[in-house]
Amino acid sequence: MPEMSEDDLAAISQLRSSAMRLARRLRNQRVEESLSPTEIGVLGTLGRCGSATPGELARREHVQPPSMTRIIAMLEEKGLVRREPHPEDRRQVVVSSTDQADEMLAESRRKRNAWLADLAGGLTEEEWAQLRAAAPVLYKLAHL
Repeated sequence: MPEMSEDDLAAISQLRSSAMRLARRLRNQRVEESLSPTEIGVLGTLGRCGSATPGELARREHVQPPSMTRIIAMLEEKGLVRREPHPEDRRQVVVSSTDQADEMLAESRRKRNAWLADLAGGLTEEEWAQLRAAAPVLYKLAHL
């Protein structure tokens, strides 16, 4: 990437600030207040990617394996995940979300999408078109 101009650096700063503020506001739209953002993240990962070992979840969520073990135990206690023997390696377990977790996540997504759609209703047609065009790029940045 070429050296960034002052305008590029200002845009980066505005993007960072805006993304953080929007993420904070979206977090406030949670359906289940008793779960931490990390616990919700684990459930979201299981919902998107399917069953996983604790090690895989730790890598995906960028936490240490012992922390993930504690998170899984808390989620299991709440009836949101279940552990099952790994089909190929009996020393490991596979973690899956429960129907209760899947329903909670679906409701949370509906609530957040409705909130965001309401917010987007205040945009002009041109701003909405720009946002639609930027969505895949923002997704790519979020998943690099």
